[in-house]
Amino acid sequence: MSLSRAIARPLLAAAFVTGAAGALKNSSALAEKAEPVTEKLVPLVRRAVPQFPSDPTLLVRVNAGVQLAAALGLATGKAPRCSAAVLAATMVPTTWAGYPFWKADSPAAKKEAQMGFTKNVSLVGGLIIAAGDTDGAPGVAWRTKKAASDASKGAKSAARSAKREVKSAKRAAKAEAKLAAKSLPGA
Repeated sequence: MSLSRAIARPLLAAAFVTGAAGALKNSSALAEKAEPVTEKLVPLVRRAVPQFPSDPTLLVRVNAGVQLAAALGLATGKAPRCSAAVLAATMVPTTWAGYPFWKADSPAAKKEAQMGFTKNVSLVGGLIIAAGDTDGAPGVAWRTKKAASDASKGAKSAARSAKREVKSAKRAAKAEAKLAAKSLPGA
């Protein structure tokens, strides 16, 4: 791992460790902010997962736990790409519930919420970069293209080989036919 990754990943994860710890401590207060979001999201999720919980406090705690686990994975380099992707996904409801600047009553509250919203969107940008960072190794997209290219080359080579075999078989059949024709009586 490069030095920049060794420094950047824990720094990026630090925001989530502290945020998740705070959310676990203050889950009841945050549940009030999350309730308008959970009221909209839970019915959608329940279509796919009927046993999905609807209690906003529990959902805040689960989100915080997921963020904490993923942040530790990112910071320690254990599945950093997956951890970054999970963190980015958890930021959508967190940002929507935490910083609804479009509902702010005063210009000061709106500005504060916009700053928090922008900060979270910026964190998501960093997480997207971290989720796509292959640490210098080929990524899934490259490996898929390479496998397809290799398969295509192999198929083309097999087709050329088959054509050569068919031509060779035709020549052999013609030669045998001539030989057989010469050996027939009266020829």
